[in-house]
Amino acid sequence: MSQQLSVWRRSSFDTRFEQQFDALVRAGFGTGTGFTPAAEVSRDGDDAVVTLDLPGVVADDVTVEVEQGRLVVRGERQDPRPEDARGRSEVRYGAFRRSFSLPSTVTADAVSAGYEAGVLTVRVAGAHATAQPTRIAVTAGA
Repeated sequence: MSQQLSVWRRSSFDTRFEQQFDALVRAGFGTGTGFTPAAEVSRDGDDAVVTLDLPGVVADDVTVEVEQGRLVVRGERQDPRPEDARGRSEVRYGAFRRSFSLPSTVTADAVSAGYEAGVLTVRVAGAHATAQPTRIAVTAGA
């Protein structure tokens, strides 16, 4: 006895029900599918190097900023599939924000960033440099 394969298609009711249920869940709990990129912080001499894995993220969708003593990386991984072609996906999409504390001596001028093959590398020059004492001359009779 042989079985014939057939393509299963959702009924319009199932599709509408799923869309309504998903909308209800997102409204109450958020999407729950947000993308949070993995990050690694390492040391290279006096510099700190932060790498973030951003597969599938377009470089133009990433911003790197220094704000209020923090290194902030923002961006979005967009789902490239048309909405009507989306099915089950274990890949997470959406906006992300990662933030890292900076030493008080670091300014935005010390930060540089590059993006290659889905990896963002941010270098913070002098982040691990020890503050050198400044000798103050003492004048007699002052």
